[in-house]
Amino acid sequence: MTPDEIMQLIQSLIWLLAGVGIFIVGMNFMSGALEKCAGSGMKRMLGKICGNSISGVTIGVGVTALIQSSSATSVMVIGLVNAGVMTLMQATPIIMGANIGTTVTGILVALKNDFFNMTMYFLAFAGVMMGFVKKEKVQIAGNLCSGLGLIFVGLNIMSSQDAFGNALVKELFTEIFSVIGFPLLLILVGAVFTALLQSSSAATGVVITMVGTGVLSLDLALFIVLGANIGTCVTALLASLGASTNSKRVALIHFTFNTVGTTFFAALIWIFQEPTVTLLTTIFPGNDPMSLQMRVSLFHVIFNVTTTLMLLPFVKQLVSFSQMVIPDKEEVKPARTLRYVDEHLLAMPAAAMVQAKLEIDYMLSLAEENTRLSLEAVRSGSSSNEAMIRENEENIDFINSALTAFLIKLSDTQISAQDKATIGAYFHVLNDLERIGDHAQNFYELSQEMVQKNLAYSQTAQDEISSMCDKILEMFAVARDAFVNLDRSLLDQLTGFENQVDDMKDLLTANHFARLSSNSCCVTHSPYFTSTVMGLERVGDHLVNVGYSIKNPTGSQKENV
Repeated sequence: MTPDEIMQLIQSLIWLLAGVGIFIVGMNFMSGALEKCAGSGMKRMLGKICGNSISGVTIGVGVTALIQSSSATSVMVIGLVNAGVMTLMQATPIIMGANIGTTVTGILVALKNDFFNMTMYFLAFAGVMMGFVKKEKVQIAGNLCSGLGLIFVGLNIMSSQDAFGNALVKELFTEIFSVIGFPLLLILVGAVFTALLQSSSAATGVVITMVGTGVLSLDLALFIVLGANIGTCVTALLASLGASTNSKRVALIHFTFNTVGTTFFAALIWIFQEPTVTLLTTIFPGNDPMSLQMRVSLFHVIFNVTTTLMLLPFVKQLVSFSQMVIPDKEEVKPARTLRYVDEHLLAMPAAAMVQAKLEIDYMLSLAEENTRLSLEAVRSGSSSNEAMIRENEENIDFINSALTAFLIKLSDTQISAQDKATIGAYFHVLNDLERIGDHAQNFYELSQEMVQKNLAYSQTAQDEISSMCDKILEMFAVARDAFVNLDRSLLDQLTGFENQVDDMKDLLTANHFARLSSNSCCVTHSPYFTSTVMGLERVGDHLVNVGYSIKNPTGSQKENV
């Protein structure tokens, strides 16, 4: 090879790498935009997670088709399992469905032709122009358009005369594949290439382009595509490191599923290689690039659908196998962990938003329980619930700090302005719930101090505090319903309760001082009574803030106290 040819080959390889780079950038742009666009749809799908295998596969297909990343779906599932929200039986069908959803990219790549290319170039340009518009929805649509366009810009660069279309590049790859033409080596190449790219969609897209330009024959490409399905498991395996035992099992199930499918199809194609190629050629006849590419894309779809149908009846066996390989062991866990949230969920912001809200709802339930328990102590003077009150208070404080740190990280991911505003509202809600927890703890301490000093409220005072306590507990139910269900129709009712609590505080305080004046109440009771009444009123204020967070994401209605 002459020096000029060597230089030409190097330049072509650089163009080839540039095309792959632009293709991957386009994939990331499109995936990020799709995730933002489909956030609400993904949240609805995640809310329908159940033990039914068919629905699990459907969710896996839907989520992956929306975001075009089976790796991201796998990492999300690992996060949900690690958080204890999803079982292995629920996770396995979703992983299977994710493999089917990722085939959409291959179909798009295979559709590439001259007219389609011109359309995509225009789409990329339009997307860039839309990025200058200040409206967020237009910007997201622009990212989607530019991402989709860049995918085909990258594909065109890869298939151009300066890259795969170059005779020297074709000769180089022909010689390489003549050396590694053994099926097992081709599967290994596909696995390693995909592991490096961290995307089976990108790896499959490159293989489809190579077949379309004549650099790679169809019979060899099929084995590389099979290897790509093993390589895509690397992301999930890495994500499971340091996670719970069940999370490691999810990654193992993903790897086992793809390995079994690859082994079955590799043996089948190895034995019936010529009939397989003939069948794909019959379905898409012709030697034009699109026909060549569609054969690879069709095989990718057939492989994932068939493997899913073949192994779906054996979900229990896959779970049992993972439990046998990775047995239960005593795990060293932090003293406290978040119940619904896991760091892996940051890879899927839409799922992270759903889980963060569940965590806040759990924190709200702890604050409500502690308020109820402490008010029972105020009424009865009993200390029987002290251990539970202290445990709940420690959990409330932990959730406040840990979830705040998680939400800060989540706000730095690719989320919409609406989700950023929602996270801002969550910060306020966390603060309000933490303050409610403090008030509940204070109620209990006041009650125990009275017991130590052998003090007791008069029956009238007890009845007054009880009536105010009942109203606060009613406010908890309404505030929680409004927050969880985003029901604005409850806000007027919540405000009405708050006004009643404010009036009760004024009335109870006036009644107390009237009793002091008539000597029907001891002055030593005064600090405890007024502190309890004022504390209850402030709890009401915080509950209004929690309810109104769904309407005013930039801040609370009342000053936190």
